[in-house]
Amino acid sequence: MQTAQEMYMRQALELAREAAAAGEVPVGCVIVRDGAVVGRGRNRREEKQSTASHAEMEAIAQANETLGTWRLDDCELYVTLEPCPMCAGAILNARIRRVWYGARDAACGACGGVTNLFMESFPNRPALVGGILAEPCRQVLADFFAGIRQASKG
Repeated sequence: MQTAQEMYMRQALELAREAAAAGEVPVGCVIVRDGAVVGRGRNRREEKQSTASHAEMEAIAQANETLGTWRLDDCELYVTLEPCPMCAGAILNARIRRVWYGARDAACGACGGVTNLFMESFPNRPALVGGILAEPCRQVLADFFAGIRQASKG
């Protein structure tokens, strides 16, 4: 039987696949409050030509709009790839209470991959759980970048 965390991460994975189909790095994110998804996002940097259009930033903006507040302290965030420093900063500022991520990011991860901003002395630090559906989250990224490498050879 699938856990609630796996169910939400599968929704984030579907958003990651949508990003890949649109030519974006496949990262997806959902934000949940009281069992309901209040924010969804996927990478849109190429589409919007915006550095800040990461999946987490898109989901946080949608949750802010849905809930009518910037304070997301009663929310949990599910993302397929460990958040980068920009997204970790936004998570801290939004006061999100828990972050669930799939794949570790050894290149840019700010939740343990390179550094862990959530271990610093910031107020309102979220609880952090990594490795939720880690293999499918890692695989969608691996397949995307393998496709790019293959296309550049052809």
